[in-house]
Amino acid sequence: MTPPVGFDVAGLRRTTLDNGLTVLSEEIPGVRSVAFGAFVQAGSIHEPRERMGVSHLLEHMVFKGTPTRTARQLSLEVETLGGSLDAYTTREYTSYQARVLDEHLDVATDVIADLVFRPLLRDADLALERNVVIEEIGMVEDTPDDLVFELHNELLWGSHPYGHAILGTRETVGALGTAELRALHERAYHPGRVVVAAAGRVEHDRLVESLVRSGWDREPRRDATPLATCPPTPQAPAYRHEPDRELTQTHVVFGSTTVPHADPRRYALSLVSMLLGGGMSSRLFQKVREEQGLAYAVHTFQSFHVDTGLHGVYVASAPETARRAADSVREELARLASESLPDEELEAGKRQLKGQITLSLESVTNRMYRAAGVELFGEPFRTLDDALALVERINPEDVRDVCAAFFAPEQQTVLSLGPKAVG
Repeated sequence: MTPPVGFDVAGLRRTTLDNGLTVLSEEIPGVRSVAFGAFVQAGSIHEPRERMGVSHLLEHMVFKGTPTRTARQLSLEVETLGGSLDAYTTREYTSYQARVLDEHLDVATDVIADLVFRPLLRDADLALERNVVIEEIGMVEDTPDDLVFELHNELLWGSHPYGHAILGTRETVGALGTAELRALHERAYHPGRVVVAAAGRVEHDRLVESLVRSGWDREPRRDATPLATCPPTPQAPAYRHEPDRELTQTHVVFGSTTVPHADPRRYALSLVSMLLGGGMSSRLFQKVREEQGLAYAVHTFQSFHVDTGLHGVYVASAPETARRAADSVREELARLASESLPDEELEAGKRQLKGQITLSLESVTNRMYRAAGVELFGEPFRTLDDALALVERINPEDVRDVCAAFFAPEQQTVLSLGPKAVG
């Protein structure tokens, strides 16, 4: 059923326009800015291997100009008002967003409509922008603490698109032409595959009116069926070393699959990951860096997708101490898997996680992401109190289950990059 204008759930308002465009907003009293974003439901998991990077390249190309604005004008119109304009590509979607003063909302909706629906996609621009993306790929290749994650994804996911680089490779990007960009734009950049979200000093009816003035409602309805994906197929746990004798450190990533975004265990996983390596007070920081002095950088990471999730640990250490650092990580993972968390650490972790959630929602941009997630990930909209209650309900059994299921060292896929292996 299409929700009518004014559909309201716990502070979130939602409208579906006649052409299929979904619009979500949350009004936040006491701020003067608006975060506005368009989320195109096309990302790297929808790409065959030979077109790896096409979503990201298209994200770049839409900024090269439209019939009514040059590339310079697209950025000037927002930035000269003190606002910001940005875009990024993820596994599941591509985002175009602006943050502006509330009085400049019409500028944001108009500029982003131009970007999303009316890019020129010229051959001459592609020749230049392809080089820019290849330079971006080169930056990753020259940055070991980025490259090690790309290599780990390949090892963990094999040939599945989750193992592909969002940027693509030099070869795949070099082979992409405007025909491939136009095909993706035709298939995905239309109202039925776009979610609009806004948060801040924004009244929902005014937002819808601004979208209408900018022509969002006049874009034709096209095929809104989801882009094809294949089920994720993680590989068996494995270890691989990529030798690089020019590096002064060995970079190591441990990781395994976890649960999708909608899985209620996500909160317990987030809590355990935070206590393991989420800050200066975490177990890994205190043991590996403070007590043993084996690393400057050691931390956990995690991501939750529509159909799967990922968590892990990153550590970088000098070649002569890298094995000791990796062994320390393994020891902490084993301790978690076998012993879980003591009650007092669990309670302290709840307070810490609730504080992080509360502080994060003081950002209008984060509130925009939360609103968009209702449609992108198919989850219910939760107020701050609802989210804090979910954290408070995490019990020792929940934590014991996720520790045993996801943190045992023998379940981790491990990738090391540098002069010496940690095997």
